[in-house]
Amino acid sequence: MPKNSYKSEFFHSKIMLFGEYSIILGSMGLTIPYAHFNGSLGFINKNRYTDLDYARRSNVLLREYYEHLLSLEKEGRLPENFDTVRLGRDLDKGLYFESSIPEGYGLGSSGALVAALYHSYKTEHAYPRRASDNSGTLQLKKDLAVLESWFHGTSSGIDPLICYMKHPLLIGEDQSISAVGIPKYNLTADDAIFLLNTGKPGKTAPLVENFMKKCEDQSFLDLMKKEYIPVNNNCIKYLTGGDLDKFTDYLRELSLFQATHFSAMIPASVEMEWIYGISTGKYLLKLCGSGGGGFALGFTRDFGEVRKLFADKGMEIIPVYQTK
Repeated sequence: MPKNSYKSEFFHSKIMLFGEYSIILGSMGLTIPYAHFNGSLGFINKNRYTDLDYARRSNVLLREYYEHLLSLEKEGRLPENFDTVRLGRDLDKGLYFESSIPEGYGLGSSGALVAALYHSYKTEHAYPRRASDNSGTLQLKKDLAVLESWFHGTSSGIDPLICYMKHPLLIGEDQSISAVGIPKYNLTADDAIFLLNTGKPGKTAPLVENFMKKCEDQSFLDLMKKEYIPVNNNCIKYLTGGDLDKFTDYLRELSLFQATHFSAMIPASVEMEWIYGISTGKYLLKLCGSGGGGFALGFTRDFGEVRKLFADKGMEIIPVYQTK
C-alpha cells in the first residue's frame, strides 16, 4: 500500500433537520451528523477489500475535482495552505474516497468528501473542530463552501462543516454557529425521526438553481421570508427547547408549505404518503436536503405503527433518532 500522506479518518454523513433552501436566505438551521453512513480516503491496491470499479471511478472523479482546485488556486480563491501538490501525487498513487453514503439522497456525500480532503490536505488547521470560536467556525464554513461549490454550483458550507465537526450544529438567526443537542425530556419511547426512501436519487444542482431563479420573483421571495422562514425557525426553537406540542404544530405547517410550494422537489413515489401524514397526524414528512429523490425526512410520535405502515407498503424507512 502506498505510504499515506494524509490523515486517514472516517467522516459521517449528515442530516439537515431544518433549514434546507431557507438557509440560503438567512434562516436558522439545525443539522446533525449521521453515523449510519460514512466515508474515508484510501488508496487503490491489491490488499484493500473494495469494489475496484467503484474505486477507479472515484479516482477519476477526484482528478476532475483536482483540476477545479487548481483553477481556484490560480484565481486566488483556494483556502490558504491547501496542499494541491501533495493531493496530485496521491491521486497518481490511486487515491479515492471509500464511501457508503448514497449519492443524491440528501445525506451529504459531497460534504463528507470535502471534509475528508480538507482534513487531509489543509497543512495548517487554524480553525476549531468544536463550535466554540464563532469567528473561526464561520471562516471554516466559508473555506468549505468554496471547496464544495463544484459539486452543486453553490454551497452554504454547512454540509461539509457538520461532516467535519461531527456534532450537531445550530445556525442562529444571527448566523452564529453553536453546538446543540436535542433534549430527550418529554420524549416517549415511540417518538422518532426517520428517513423514508423515495426509491431514486435526486440531483441537487438543478434544484438549487431553480430555487434561486424562483427567488428572483419578489412574491415568492416574500413568501419565503414572511411565511416559510418563521415556520422553519419555530420548528428549530421548539424542538431544541423540548416543547413537542408546539413543535408538531409548526412542523405540520412546514410540511404543508413544502407540499404546496416545493411540489417539484417531492418525488411522485411519496406524494400520497406525504399528504396522508398531514391529514392523519400519524407522521409528518419534509424534504431531506434538496429533495427531488433520495430520502424524505419523517417525524412521528408512534414509530412502531409508522414502521409497520410503511413496511406493509414495501417502503424502506431507517430510524435516525429514537429515545429507546
